[in-house]
Amino acid sequence: MVKRQDIKQKTLSSLFWKLFEKGGRAVVELAVQIAMARLLAPEYFGALAIMLVFVNVGNVIVQSGLNTALVQAPEADGDDCSTVFWMSLAISLVLYAVVFLAAPAVASFYAMDGLAWPLRVLALVLVVSAFNAVQVAIVSRRLEFEKIFRATMASVLASGILGVAAAVAGVGLWALVAQQLSYQIANCIVLGFQVRWLPRLVFKADRARGLFSFGWKLLASGLLDQGYQSLSDLIIGKQFSASSLGMVSQGKKYPQAVGSMLDGAIQPVMLSAVSRVQDDVAYVKRLVRRALKTSTFLIVPSMALFAMVAEPLVALLLGEKWLPCVPFLQMYCFIYALLPIHTTNLQALNGMGRSDLFLRLELVKKAYGVVFLLVAAFVFKDVYVMVGTYMLTGIISTFVNAWPNRRVIGYSYAEQVRDICPAFLLAAASAALAWPAGLLGLPGAATILLQAAVMVGAYLGLARAFKVEALAYLVATAGELVGFRRARG
Repeated sequence: MVKRQDIKQKTLSSLFWKLFEKGGRAVVELAVQIAMARLLAPEYFGALAIMLVFVNVGNVIVQSGLNTALVQAPEADGDDCSTVFWMSLAISLVLYAVVFLAAPAVASFYAMDGLAWPLRVLALVLVVSAFNAVQVAIVSRRLEFEKIFRATMASVLASGILGVAAAVAGVGLWALVAQQLSYQIANCIVLGFQVRWLPRLVFKADRARGLFSFGWKLLASGLLDQGYQSLSDLIIGKQFSASSLGMVSQGKKYPQAVGSMLDGAIQPVMLSAVSRVQDDVAYVKRLVRRALKTSTFLIVPSMALFAMVAEPLVALLLGEKWLPCVPFLQMYCFIYALLPIHTTNLQALNGMGRSDLFLRLELVKKAYGVVFLLVAAFVFKDVYVMVGTYMLTGIISTFVNAWPNRRVIGYSYAEQVRDICPAFLLAAASAALAWPAGLLGLPGAATILLQAAVMVGAYLGLARAFKVEALAYLVATAGELVGFRRARG
């Protein structure tokens, strides 16, 4: 009982800081992205999307699932952290050399003469990530997410100011590179002051094998997922144009930010909590159900509202030149509305140490996902159909991701659908009530505010009237968080 109470208190504290971290980062990053979108042309964002394909794939390899292995492992000491660091650093240096040498070929393939050196500089993120990943793993094991909050806010502010200043100075694509690289460096520095960890000249081969036996499956899964997500960017950038890719990238960015802010605050905390009680399957199921219900209750109405006000919001914040991204934004709102059922199930498997099942799921999902994507790109030859395939894949994948947990923690797909149905039904009803406000012919800002007010009021009112469990839990949790913060000081 003491153990559970202690975990609950740590989880609530972690959730408090994770919500602040994700929320604060999302607000600042959105402000920065809006400013940079007004200053820079869509093709620069398309070029950044192409460069990030190589950097993000490299980051998956650098981390190799080893940081998650450190979090999940029942026991991990300083030698384990040093071992993981040296492995990650060696991989990062090799990958950086590959990207450095390949950069001119990438620039030539996409007919972007100025892409080579920005890509080479941006790829330095890989080297920084080798150190940063271990820092984050240490903090996550301890459920000390307030340290990540401080590092995130400091780095997002510093990198945002630098990026906007560079854009104002007229350096074009280099402004986006400076913003991305400075974020990672600043995050690493601020965490370094708090974590006080430095790698020792220690490498334990037996521990490396043990951690990698868990991590390699996450590495393969991460590569599959990142490769699949990046495939459309590579195809759009080559088959269509950098400007088209910029529109798709911008349309994805904002729903992704909202989804990461809400779902991303809950899932890392859940992984850390589940990994500590994985021997108590009934308790794990309670944690997972709570995470799924809460995340869905928050994300689904947010995405419905975002899709509804997309056109006036884009025109108001980004300007008329970005209106072609509206359909992509609305499609990604649907995709990210399904995010909780994906992440909750996958994090549950990780927390239970079943990275083998995680990998099998990724193989299955990417098999049909790639087929859909290639058909859309080379048969239909339509960028809207390409993004639409992610919607279809997302629907099918809700079943695929949920299926193993019927056996692992006793949480079936049918139970999960019942648990998320209230959020979808209430969001649909609330959106139907708010939609007519868009027909009044009000100015863009007034339309957005009115529709948001009607939908939020209707959603919360209906949730209270129908006594939705997630709302009661959120209210109770908010009260506990306030009490916990007061008790601490």
